Amino acid sequence: MWPFVAALTLSITLAACGGGGGGAGSAGDPGLSDRAALGKKIFFDPSLSASGRMACSTCHDPAFAHAQNNALPVQSGGAGLDVPGFRAVPSLNYLEKNPSFFFDSEGTPTGGFNRDGRAQTLADQAQRPFLAAHEMANGTPDVVVQKLAAAAYADDFRRVFGSAIFADIDTAFLRARQALEAYEREDPAFHPYDSKYDAFLAGRATLTAQEIRGLALYQDPTKGNCSGCHPSARGSDGTPNSPPLFTDFTYDNLGLPRNMAIPANADPAYLDMGLCGPERTDLAGRRDLCGAFKVPTLRNVATRKVFFHNGAFSSLKDALTFYVQRDTNPEKWYPMGSSGALEKFNDLPPDLAGNVNTTEVPYNRKEGEPPALTDAEIDDVVAFLQTLTDGYTP
Repeated sequence: MWPFVAALTLSITLAACGGGGGGAGSAGDPGLSDRAALGKKIFFDPSLSASGRMACSTCHDPAFAHAQNNALPVQSGGAGLDVPGFRAVPSLNYLEKNPSFFFDSEGTPTGGFNRDGRAQTLADQAQRPFLAAHEMANGTPDVVVQKLAAAAYADDFRRVFGSAIFADIDTAFLRARQALEAYEREDPAFHPYDSKYDAFLAGRATLTAQEIRGLALYQDPTKGNCSGCHPSARGSDGTPNSPPLFTDFTYDNLGLPRNMAIPANADPAYLDMGLCGPERTDLAGRRDLCGAFKVPTLRNVATRKVFFHNGAFSSLKDALTFYVQRDTNPEKWYPMGSSGALEKFNDLPPDLAGNVNTTEVPYNRKEGEPPALTDAEIDDVVAFLQTLTDGYTP
C-alpha cells in the first residue's frame, strides 16, 4: 500500500511561505521559529471566534492528542456556541508526513487533510474553522484579519510578516494559517513518538503478555488484519527505521451505522458521503468513492472520546467489536425498517451499499459465521492499542 512514498513531500515548505521573519529559536518560545511561535498564539486565542470563547485548541485539546475532549459526536460553534457541526473532530497529531491528496498508480485515493482529504496542506485545513458557521463563525477572512490586527500579539505578526501585512486581507489570512501550519509541524507535542510501543521498538520497554497477543492479532492478516491499513512496522513510510505511522493515508468505506445523535441526520435526505461530498465537491461525480473516509493514525486512539467520522461509538472496544461483528451479527448495529427488514449500511443510499468494504479481513465474514476475533481477543487488541498513547515513561 506504499507506492506513494515518493509523493510524501510538502506542497509548500515553511521556508517558502513568503513574508519576513521565521528564523529558528524564537525568544518567546524556545525551539520554535518566530513563525511557529506566532502560530501557537493564534492556536490558543479564543478572541478570533465570533463567540470569543472558541479557539483552535477548544476542539483540538492538547490533553487529548489535539482532538476533542468530550464524547459528543459533533461539536457546536457559532456566536452562541449552539450551532452543531457535522463530523467528529479528528486529531491533529502525526500529520507531519501526511501527503497532499492524489490518486496512486492503481487509482487509490490517498492523502489530503480533513476526513475527506479536500485540504492539500495544514494551512488549507485551517481555513474552514475560522469561517464556518458551526465553528469560529467569522464568515469572511477580513473579519479574521481585523481580529488578528487587534490581538495582543499583532506586533509579533507585523514583525514576522512585515509592517504592512494587515493591509492585504488575503495575504494576512494566508500568513495566519501558514503560522498555524508551522506550529503544528515544529512543536514536538504534535508528533512526539514517545509511546510505550515506540519504547518497545527501541528496546527500552517490554510489552505485557496481553499486549504481545494483541500485537500479534493486530498484525495477523487472517485475524485483526489492522496493519493492512494501519502499518505498525518501522519504515512503513519507506524511510528505514522511521517510527510507524499507523496509517497508509488511504480511504475506506466501513458501512457505519447512521448516528442519529448528529442533528443533521434528522433530515433523511442529508448524507455525509466523504470523498464525494457534500463537504468535498471536486469528486461529486465519483459515485464509486461515496462513503469513503480517510484512514486515521491509530496513535493515541485509546485517548479518543468518540470513534469514526460520525462519532458512532464512544468506546474503543465497541469500535473494534463493530469491525469484527458488523457482518456476522448485523442486528447489533443496524435498525429494523418499517418493513421488518434489517437496514444494513443505513448511512448510505441503498444503491451505494456495494461501495462498503466487504472483501478484506475482518469484513469478509457472513451472517451467522464466527467473527474474526473473540471477545477475549478484542480485549487483547485493545491492550495493544493502549501502548500507542504518547507520554510513556519507561
